[in-house]
Parts: sequence; C-alpha cells; structure tokens
Amino acid sequence: MSEGRKTLVLTGASRGIGHATVKRFSEEGWRVITCSRQAFPKNCPWPAGEEDHLQIDLSDPASIENGILELLKRLKNEPLHALVNNAGISPKLDKGERMDSMATPISVWNEVFQVNFFAPIMLARGLADALGRGKGTIVNVTSIAGSRVHSFAGTAYATSKAALSALTREMANDFGHLGVRVNAIAPGEIKTDILSPEAEEIALPGIPMQRLGTTKEVADSIYFLCSDRASYVNGAELHINGGQHV
Repeated sequence: MSEGRKTLVLTGASRGIGHATVKRFSEEGWRVITCSRQAFPKNCPWPAGEEDHLQIDLSDPASIENGILELLKRLKNEPLHALVNNAGISPKLDKGERMDSMATPISVWNEVFQVNFFAPIMLARGLADALGRGKGTIVNVTSIAGSRVHSFAGTAYATSKAALSALTREMANDFGHLGVRVNAIAPGEIKTDILSPEAEEIALPGIPMQRLGTTKEVADSIYFLCSDRASYVNGAELHINGGQHV
C-alpha cells in the first residue's frame, strides 16, 4: 500500500449499491478490498480488482472467520480506514411474494440474520485492531424496511435491518474508545437492475421527491461518512430515501 493511501473493506460489492461504492472510493484513490459470495467477475473494470477480491460466504460463520484471517493477511499489519457492511439478502416466496412473519421458515430467519446481522459484527470485531490503527469508520447498510412494514421486503429482512440499526448504536459506543466511528445508512427505494417496474409504481406515491434514488447517491453518502468531513459523526443513521420515511 502506497503511503497515505486509504483502504476500504466492502461486502456485497458485485452489483447495485456495492458496485457504485467501489467506483466512488476508487475514484478517490482508495484501495478497495471487496468481499462477496461470487468469484471475481472477469469483466469488472476496476483497477486491482481481482487481486483485492475475497470470496466469502457470509451465511457461513466458518467462511467469515477464514475470510477475516485472509483480510488481515492482505492488510499486512497496515491500518484499515473503513468497513462497509453492505451485503444483505431478502428471500421471496416461489412466485416472488414477500415472506411475512407467518410464511417465513425458521431456517430462512436464521440465514437472513446470519448474513444481515451477525456477519457485520463478526467482521467488525475481527478487524477492530486494524480499524483502530486507521482511526477508521464502519458503515452498516440498514433499510427503510427496518422502521416500517414494507410492500415487498420480507419480515426476516426487515427485522434483521432493525436489529442492525440498534447494533449500530451499540457499536458506536463500544468502538468509540478505539477511535473508530460507527454509523449506518438506511436507503429507501433505489433504482437498481433488480427493481421491477411494478415495485417502482408502488413506491413512487410515498416518496415526496417523486423519484427513486440512484446507487451513486447512496455511494456518495457512504463516502461522506467515511471521510474526514464526518469526523464527529458517530452512532447516526442517515436516511437516503427522498423523504419516504417522514
């Protein structure tokens, strides 16, 4: 790592918000170490992408523990400046309907909470010393679904994001003595390839700005929280939803 260059570890980097975040931080000269279930895509245009990608299954605690060891090995005792816990899953029923609290199998609850809730704290604890050396920051990606019943986000997803929001506050208190700030962003309806036209039509009437957000707008907010401009922001949850939460 070149002197003065900052390093980000990002989960869920393969598409949508994660992909836009890789682009935003790379443009600012950061080294970005990406983590996802998939192997590195050969068509990814980011510099040093393949050598800075780890294949980690966040639904498997053993895979996370092995991934942490590999991350520390790649950091070579250098400081880590940011961890962004972006990865998340929201399973649907066979025909694409949301899984409510009656229809969600316990096995699905366990998997969703492992990926959306336990993986972030496992990674944060495993990387705490490196983050402390970098006086870094952690950004947890929650959701508007964590604070209200959502039209197509399932109950397990919603409650895992609500739990992650509460965890963010606890982490802000617990990691603060290391000089590590912990915040969250709560996106609303963001225009990505997986958002259907029907979902957009349902969402728009409830958004005061009458448009969907972009992945770039979310990535810009993540970058702000990881920058020196947010040096005294700790324990906050930033709503990125065009006013949909009001």
